Amino acid sequence: MSSGGLRALADTREAKHGTAVMEFCTPGIGHILKAAGADFCFLDMEHSGFDLGEVKRTLRYFEAASLPAFVRPPSKTYHHIANVLDAGAEGLLLPMVASAEEMQGIIRSMKYVPEGGRGVALGIAHDRYRPGPVLEKLAAANRDTVAIALIETRSGVENVEAIAAVPGVDVLWIGHFDLSCSLGIPGAFEHTDFKAATDRVEAAARRHGRGLGRLVGSVEEGRLLRQSGYEWICLRSDIDLLRDALTAGIKALREAT
Repeated sequence: MSSGGLRALADTREAKHGTAVMEFCTPGIGHILKAAGADFCFLDMEHSGFDLGEVKRTLRYFEAASLPAFVRPPSKTYHHIANVLDAGAEGLLLPMVASAEEMQGIIRSMKYVPEGGRGVALGIAHDRYRPGPVLEKLAAANRDTVAIALIETRSGVENVEAIAAVPGVDVLWIGHFDLSCSLGIPGAFEHTDFKAATDRVEAAARRHGRGLGRLVGSVEEGRLLRQSGYEWICLRSDIDLLRDALTAGIKALREAT
């Protein structure tokens, strides 16, 4: 799939394949993922320990490789939302969205007037340090910034229909581990309660024309989710992929020698 920015990806229902970066925010990471054929990257702040400066630098690496990326900030507070967007994130994956009212507040924090109340700073990272007409810049940011709601709690599932209906929501993303824990069945992804919850999220996404996304642990899992209508398939993380490839390679070498 050709790269046209995160908004272009969000506006199509074609399959999109990428991975999560949680450890290796190195200068070459964007080009490495692009060379591997990734359509997007999910850059995580919630569990990685990346600070805002590291995220700002890493987003430039993705820009250099023309690889669309979104960021999961460490919280849903206005401070974190605005800071990460100002650092140049094309979109945000907001953790543990629990209600439509909460999602409406998130959208207001992400959007400039007249759609929201995001504080205005122009000519910085998010608009590539370029000058230009103020109203055009505000309208472009409101149009292009992608909002992804992470549904990973019992409350989020119970309110997913209303969350999906909020104007400005682009994608519903299932956080499967946290969701299973919230349902009282940690890691039991074959449990009927977990399947019922994911069915409910999938139905809400289809009904409201939102994208569907999830992190997967294997190619086969991703294939099955694609058949269920998921478009954003995030294959593991940089940590998993390096560790498992190296484990398999060293094991094979030892057996061969």
